[in-house]
Amino acid sequence: MSEPISDPSVPDRSPAATPAAPPGTHGWTQRERPLRLERRLEFPDYEATRVFLERAGEVSEAMDLYPDLSFGRTYVNLTVFADEESGTLPPEARAFAERIDRCIGRSCSIEFPPP
Repeated sequence: MSEPISDPSVPDRSPAATPAAPPGTHGWTQRERPLRLERRLEFPDYEATRVFLERAGEVSEAMDLYPDLSFGRTYVNLTVFADEESGTLPPEARAFAERIDRCIGRSCSIEFPPP
């Protein structure tokens, strides 16, 4: 089962049968076919969704990692796929998940220490 996210105003709606999230990726689900990390976030209104999308875009640009993303008025779905050549989730995928988690429900900085 996924660990709940730390901000109670943004509930984690992952199904109960979801496998545990990889270390350092709280609220994310690792799926196997194809290998990927997924996360669904729900927000109280469009404004909160928009603010999160802007932050997520800044993180993507800073890391040069662009997840599959879908969203509606009050939700965002993020999917980071495994590297096509190696078939594994690169360390950058987990680092991206951790940095996105820092942006939930509060301001986040895109200034990151070197890996």
